[in-house]
Amino acid sequence: MSKKFTIAIGSDHAGFNYKEAIKTMLLQEGHTVRDLGTHSNAPCDYPDYIRPVAEAVARGEVERGIVLGGSGNGEAIVANRVKGVRCGLCWNEQVAIWNRSHNDGNCLSLGERTITVEEAFKIVRVWLATEFEGGRHLARINKIDA
Repeated sequence: MSKKFTIAIGSDHAGFNYKEAIKTMLLQEGHTVRDLGTHSNAPCDYPDYIRPVAEAVARGEVERGIVLGGSGNGEAIVANRVKGVRCGLCWNEQVAIWNRSHNDGNCLSLGERTITVEEAFKIVRVWLATEFEGGRHLARINKIDA
């Protein structure tokens, strides 16, 4: 049986539909999910919903964070402004594997306008299942955090 995580999730209006779909998938697979908004597809400012996800990760209230927007770029930038967060924008399964195995990513950013919902599900699943390799990668993470 695969590990179950406590995950914070947040999006702006452009990522709302995938946020809802991913949240449902995560709950069905036994994860605990904290939905930090937005709660509709009405236009909003993504930092209002992404920063709380990143802060929950940084404080250790959740094990992982998932943030979504139209492209995912702005969301990754906001998340990475929070000390202790390593958020990667992933557009396929291989990039998600590297985010976890090489960067010990604790936050995942996805762009609803760039991938299908099926691809998003695959990315989330492989990202959650991938372990950090440590080794030479740990020294690099320590340099990031210094």
